[in-house]
Amino acid sequence: MGDRIYSIDSMRIVAMAFVVAIHTDPFRGLGAYGNTLNFLIDSTARFAVPFFFVTSGYFFARKTETREPIGYFADRAATIASIYAFGLLLSTPVFLAGAIVRAGGDTDIASIVLRELIEFTSPLTLVYYGNSVSEILWFLPALLFSLGLICLFVAADRTAHLVPVALGFHVIGLLGASYTMFVDVPFEVRDALFFGFFYTSLGYWLHAGDWRPNADRSPSYLGATVLFGALHVAERYVLGYALTGESVGQSVYAPSYSIATVLVTLSLFAFLLSRPTLGRSTPLPSWGAYAVGIYVTHPAVLYVLELTRDLLEGAGYGVENTILWHLALTPATFFGALLVSLAAHRLGAIEIGGSHLPVPSRIRNHDSG
Repeated sequence: MGDRIYSIDSMRIVAMAFVVAIHTDPFRGLGAYGNTLNFLIDSTARFAVPFFFVTSGYFFARKTETREPIGYFADRAATIASIYAFGLLLSTPVFLAGAIVRAGGDTDIASIVLRELIEFTSPLTLVYYGNSVSEILWFLPALLFSLGLICLFVAADRTAHLVPVALGFHVIGLLGASYTMFVDVPFEVRDALFFGFFYTSLGYWLHAGDWRPNADRSPSYLGATVLFGALHVAERYVLGYALTGESVGQSVYAPSYSIATVLVTLSLFAFLLSRPTLGRSTPLPSWGAYAVGIYVTHPAVLYVLELTRDLLEGAGYGVENTILWHLALTPATFFGALLVSLAAHRLGAIEIGGSHLPVPSRIRNHDSG
C-alpha cells in the first residue's frame, strides 16, 4: 500500500477535534443532562489519542521498509523533539504569566516565577512524562520513547515479541488507570512504557504483519467500530457509576482508557485502511496536516481562555455555567490554536509538516520575502 491513505489523513483532523474536546470538558457541571452529554462526548473521544499512536507506529513500519530503521528513528525523534520544544516555548511564558495573574498583587513575582520554573524543569516530568509544563503535552515524549522501544525490537530482530511485550506493560497501565478496584499500581502509568508503547506497537504490527484489511469487509469493520464504541461507553459507565454508586448528576467519570478503547481503535483503523480513498474529495486530508500544530498550541490557547473566564468570574460575570460558554470554548480553542500555528508558520518560526523549532535562516527568508 504505497499510495496516500486519504482516510487516515482525514481522520487526523477529526481526531484532533476530539482531543481538544477532551480537554475543554464541554457541558461538564451543567446539571445531570450536561454531565451526561460530557460523559458521552468524552467516552466517544477517547479513541483519538490511541489513534495517533497507532498511526505513528503504522507509518514507522511503512517507512522502514525502504529506510534504515535507526536512521529513520533519529529523523523522527528530531522532529518530535522540535514539536515538543515548540510547545514548551509557547506554553511556558503563558503559564508563567497566568500564575502571576492568579496570585494577584500580594505575592512576590520573582518567587512565583522561580517556583513555577523549578516545577517546569523537573527532569523526569520534563523529559519522560511530558507533563511538567502542561499535562496535555505528554503525548510527544510518550511517542518518542515508544518509537524508540520499537526501534530497539527492530534492530534486535525481535519484532515477533513486540506486541506481546507491549501488551504486558499495557495491562499494568490499565490496572493503574481504570481498574484500580482490583490492584493498586503505585506509579504513573500514562506514559510511553505503559500506554504509548502498546498502541504504537499495534500500528507497527498492522503494517509489518501479514494481515491486510479487505475492502469487501469494510462494512463489517465500520459496524464493529460502532458496536465497540457502544461497549466502550457502557464499560466506562459501569466503571465510573455502577461499581461506585455515583450518579451522573453528582460527578463525571474521567479516567482515560480501558479494554474497550483497544477494540474501538483497532476496528476504526481497520476500517480506515480498508477505505484508503475515503475523504479524498473533501478538504479533510489537507486539513489533517494542521493537526500537529493545533495539538501543540492548544494548551496555551485553552489556558488563556480559561484564565479569561476566571477573571470574568472574579469580576462578577458568571460565565462558567452558561450554555454559551460551553458551546464556544471548544471551537474557540480549536480554531484559536489553528490561527496561532498558522501565524507561527507564516512568520517562519515553524514549518507545518516539518520542524517546529524557530530556525534563524527560515525567519530571515520570511523577512526578506
